[in-house]
Amino acid sequence: EIPVEGFDETMGVLLRGVFLGIKHAARVMKKQGSGSIISTASVAGLRTGFGPHIYSAAKAAVVHLTHSVAMELGESGVRVNCICPGAIATPIFGKSMGLSPERADEVIPLMKGVFENFQPIKRPGLPEDIARAALWLASDESGFVNGHALVVDGGLIGGRLWSEVQQRREMFRATLGLT
Repeated sequence: EIPVEGFDETMGVLLRGVFLGIKHAARVMKKQGSGSIISTASVAGLRTGFGPHIYSAAKAAVVHLTHSVAMELGESGVRVNCICPGAIATPIFGKSMGLSPERADEVIPLMKGVFENFQPIKRPGLPEDIARAALWLASDESGFVNGHALVVDGGLIGGRLWSEVQQRREMFRATLGLT
């Protein structure tokens, strides 16, 4: 259902924008012999079912671009990593559903209530969680981290919640008459 123009626009913003940011930062950082480039990908780029097809493909491309460029720039002392957020309560979800920017901001508290049950860590992901990850990647504390897609998702992509696995196991046992 996605028109070609929508594909091009999405790829332009989500992938081309990252490419251009890396391209221009790399020139400066290679000359100085150090630096840390951090891009934003998504868990949708690592696993299916977390975003629309084109969004997910663009974010997967950001992850791969990160790995690829890290191999080149690492030889010049420049680290290249990306952050893969999970369900983070931001206006992006409301905007993707067609809400105005103002209305998208207003529904963040509602999203927090929904997101707190998406992953094993029982709270919504917050912008501060992503900011802390970016600060760590930018710091000397992560000086040996290069070409990494840092997942910040409270365990979302780990699989089914353990409680759901246990419930399904009990349902299966009941079906077999073993309870």
